[in-house]
Amino acid sequence: MSTESRVELTLRAIVLGVLLTIVFTAANVYFGLKAGLTFSTSIPAVVISMALLRWLGNTSAQENNIVQTVASTAGTLSSIIFVLPGFIMIGWWNGFPYWQSVAICAAGGILGVMYSIPLRRALVTDSDLPYPEGTACAEVIKVGSGDVADKDSVESGGMGLKAVLLGSWVSALFLVLVQTRLFLGDVAHSFRLGQDSKAPVTGFDFQLSFALFGIGHLVGISCGIAMFVGALIGWGGGVPHYSALHAAAGDAGALAGATWSHYVRYLGAGAIAVSAIWTLMKLVKPVIGGLQSAMASSRVRKAGKGDTLARTELDIPVNQVGLVALLCILPICWLLWNFATSAGLGEHALLLTAGGIFIVVVVGFLVSTVCGYMAGLIGASNSPLSGIGILVVATTALFLVVTVKSALPPEMGKALVAYSLFVTAVVFNVAAIANNNLQDLKTGQLVESTPSKQQWALVIGVVASALVIPPVLDLVNKAYGFAGAPGATAHALPAPQAGLISALAQAVIQNDPEKWHLMGWGALIGAIIIAFDWLLSKTTRSMRMPPLAVGLGIYLPTASTLMVTVGAVVGWWFDRRAGRTARPESTKQLGVLLASGLIVGESVLAVVFTALVAFTNNQFPIGVVGDSFATASEWLAGGAFALVVYWLYRRIARSLPA
Repeated sequence: MSTESRVELTLRAIVLGVLLTIVFTAANVYFGLKAGLTFSTSIPAVVISMALLRWLGNTSAQENNIVQTVASTAGTLSSIIFVLPGFIMIGWWNGFPYWQSVAICAAGGILGVMYSIPLRRALVTDSDLPYPEGTACAEVIKVGSGDVADKDSVESGGMGLKAVLLGSWVSALFLVLVQTRLFLGDVAHSFRLGQDSKAPVTGFDFQLSFALFGIGHLVGISCGIAMFVGALIGWGGGVPHYSALHAAAGDAGALAGATWSHYVRYLGAGAIAVSAIWTLMKLVKPVIGGLQSAMASSRVRKAGKGDTLARTELDIPVNQVGLVALLCILPICWLLWNFATSAGLGEHALLLTAGGIFIVVVVGFLVSTVCGYMAGLIGASNSPLSGIGILVVATTALFLVVTVKSALPPEMGKALVAYSLFVTAVVFNVAAIANNNLQDLKTGQLVESTPSKQQWALVIGVVASALVIPPVLDLVNKAYGFAGAPGATAHALPAPQAGLISALAQAVIQNDPEKWHLMGWGALIGAIIIAFDWLLSKTTRSMRMPPLAVGLGIYLPTASTLMVTVGAVVGWWFDRRAGRTARPESTKQLGVLLASGLIVGESVLAVVFTALVAFTNNQFPIGVVGDSFATASEWLAGGAFALVVYWLYRRIARSLPA
């Protein structure tokens, strides 16, 4: 039994973890709304942590693990952006009420931590699940902390931190030039497919964003190409088709945008829905089988043990787990009751609160188990959380239809949609945190951390992230708004999953035939892509067409997809070139850290500019040129972007000594 004293849950680790959580949360919220994707913050947090704590001295692998455990919530709790903007989209909220939003995030997130604790032994300690992200993070910690003698470590000379900082500075500087309008931020063109004034329309918007480029590198070639295929389906087929069915004269760009918003988005929603459900269905058998074998193994191991456990087996005591869970459930009860009464559903508040709590407690635990297993099987970032959201909102909406809808006037339909989103938001936090926590605990197991200290660290991270998310959402809403929301501007962010989940709730409760029709066609497209992906899996070694990514490509505007595809292709090319170097894995890892830096730098500065836009009511608060410079700035920006990408990857590839 290990009893040695280690530097682990320290004040400086918590402070550093909280600071990284704040930065990465802001970045993830902004680009999650923009691109429909969030990025894992564990490895970038570890790289930064190791550099800073090594400089301070007297650190350990376990202390670095605490930092990444706290900071990992930035990539996890930020997933609530897949639900909360739905309140704006349906016109229920005008902004995000701070303490109510914080309570939703914090109570649901902490409950997710508590739910994952009894699953640790079954799904981590006594399981053969690979936990790809947790294992990779553990290797970085061990190598960077000197626990593994590896001459190829990217932490030799701080190269990993330098890669993150290089990407951050470059992407931030480029964004500044875009905000001055010396560089054009996006190349957008719309046109008619014919000479007639009412001919079908289409277009594209190629956004010059290093953050989107970095996301493309991280998601990989299969996902990037799949999103491009989705964009072709949406803008090469859907927009021309529906603009022809609803022919109108006038500006081609406005018509293309309206067609995408009113019709094509729902095709994408249907494709995402069927793809997410299919992904979950594929995991039902391994989830059940894996849990049965893991539980059986756990019982056998436990029967042969005494009352004492090694430090590396110490979880938060079960009585404390129960108390904290109860302290989360009580405010959730109050939130549900208060929401029901303030929404005009006071006569049914008791029934709605009881039903909502049942969904949160029971369904929440079930999805925590499923998400924990999925995280171990395919990684937390790849788990189809949108599928969980779809199932929960559908379950909640059907509960409302069966129990109270018939007793309410038709105009209360929006209140029921809002209530279903509210319950879904809480459960979504539970699922997202459970999805992440077990990945962190796997990292902790591999670096011999104390589980209970990690679990308390994650609670701290949840609270820190919950405090940051609402004001960032408010800033983004005031500056840009969300696509499909009342009064949304041309610069509105798409927030694809929130749009999907709110559209599904509306379709179930309001029984909207047009939306069902469009989502049905989208589901058919998704089914075809699923079949094609299955065919590829049987006939090729590595080529795949992830159905969820295709659905996202249909649903998102091209401003959010085309650059992701470019980043995926360049990242694939870089990895192939890295494979021919003397140190292939280290070179590839530097590429990942560079991509993470590109996302962080632009995203964090974008939040600053979002605040300026909101406060000045000016889309370009530091602009120095006008529209007359647009053509020149387009060529300047495109040329500079290509040259900088080439320089960055060439520099990174040559930064490691032979």
